[in-house]
Amino acid sequence: MVKKIFLLAFSCFCVLVFLGCAAISKKDRPHGPPALLEPQAILKFGDVPVPVGFKLLSGNSYAFENAGLRVGVLRYQGKAEPEQVLTFYKEQMPMYNWNLLNIVEYGDRMMNFDRDTETCIISLSPKGKSIAITISIGPKSQIPKKSDKPVK
Repeated sequence: MVKKIFLLAFSCFCVLVFLGCAAISKKDRPHGPPALLEPQAILKFGDVPVPVGFKLLSGNSYAFENAGLRVGVLRYQGKAEPEQVLTFYKEQMPMYNWNLLNIVEYGDRMMNFDRDTETCIISLSPKGKSIAITISIGPKSQIPKKSDKPVK
């Protein structure tokens, strides 16, 4: 009788452990590819995406925009793996007509994008279990052509 009760209790324990493991979502598991990030619906600059769950640090950000010019440094904080955020920007920015120029990795990561008249630099800095994103946007500098005469 004691053996039957022990066997029944052990079986129930195994079923509970199995169900608990099956309930863990894929993003909570430590192994396997990281989950893909989605862009936020409302953006400070409509053509520079930000992953869902990242909060704008308005006290550390500024933006200026008029008919012909926009300049800004926007800082965000959120939880994600640096590789997830890097992949997010590599996939999302071309959808907004940005061209990836290069990626610099030195602990932090910096991605340089451009298009017709603007440049955008996205810096990723891990901060413990979260990551800081800094988006810097501004006009391209005008490099004079060789045929242009210097102004005296």
